[in-house]
Amino acid sequence: MSTPSATTPARWRALTHHHLFWPVAVLVALLLVNVPFTPDFFAIRMADGHLYGSLVSIVLFGSPLILVAVGMTLVIATGGIDLSVGAVVAITGALTCSYISDQADQNALAGVFLAMGIGLVAAVVCGLWNGFLVARMGIQPIIATLIIMVAGRGVAQLITDGQIITINSEPYKLIGGGYWLTLPFSIFVVAAVVAVTVALTRRTALGLLVESVGGNAEASRLVGIRSMRIKIMVYMFCALCAGIAGLMISSNTSAADGNNAGLWIELDAILAVVIGGTSLLGGRFSIGGTVIGALVIQTLTTTIYTIGVPTQTNLVFKAAVVIVVCLLQSPKFRAKVFGAKGRARVTAPAEPATPADAAPKMEVSR
Repeated sequence: MSTPSATTPARWRALTHHHLFWPVAVLVALLLVNVPFTPDFFAIRMADGHLYGSLVSIVLFGSPLILVAVGMTLVIATGGIDLSVGAVVAITGALTCSYISDQADQNALAGVFLAMGIGLVAAVVCGLWNGFLVARMGIQPIIATLIIMVAGRGVAQLITDGQIITINSEPYKLIGGGYWLTLPFSIFVVAAVVAVTVALTRRTALGLLVESVGGNAEASRLVGIRSMRIKIMVYMFCALCAGIAGLMISSNTSAADGNNAGLWIELDAILAVVIGGTSLLGGRFSIGGTVIGALVIQTLTTTIYTIGVPTQTNLVFKAAVVIVVCLLQSPKFRAKVFGAKGRARVTAPAEPATPADAAPKMEVSR
């Protein structure tokens, strides 16, 4: 019978080897760092029927990043990458706000829903274009998506005529800046998207198909999996998530900024996916890990402002923390730093030869 002292180290090793342990540990550490600078950091209060607090703000402002990162996870799982999500965010917000601003009654639900539909359709079309270039034309994903990353900003600027379009629509304000059941409405949107994604990828065969395409696209095609269709689908889904994030960002500010909306969000999304444990080489992925990684990025941004890091060095500080997180996830790095010695593999003794193997083999002379 194993004693508690013998089983505890084994359980601890198993816990630390879980792919979500270090991202969660870093997230908790970042949250605790804020306490000396903001004693009521974990306090949540009710005001005007709404919940307020630092934790609520982190989830609120991190919602667009979570959405983009979830879509990016499936793209990376197929062995690709999407650099155009920031431009898609800008295009979606520009189209939606431009249509709403042209309406006589900006609070009309029909007009708001139509504007949102136009923006999301444009986002899906961008994803279809990316998927077509990658899957059908065989262009490298980083080059294919770079096209919309560069040209998309110009398209957003053309839509807004280079100006910041402001709107005054209460129904549209609900998406990114409104509250429902005392919580920010964006939290419910993110929860719904994450729940649907998990259900489709873990409760159906779709997740296995995505992983198989990312592991070996050619082998997947040879066994009958339509890898091209899977790739196009994930790029369209990623663009749809970016479009919803674009609605949130423009709704929260009640304005569309074609130049700055979603700027560099693609890099934060890629970092969130990597921190969550998904390999950039494709294959297995973790939606839960991605959500935690996005919360780490947003908490890090909040921490930078809380502890008073100079604005001219905040990007360097952010990069340093991300490097630490990635190194902690590396088994080789942990083995060297924490002194975990690799154990020699114990080879099993050779099995005795069966009578058929033991019998002498007769050579047939020609």
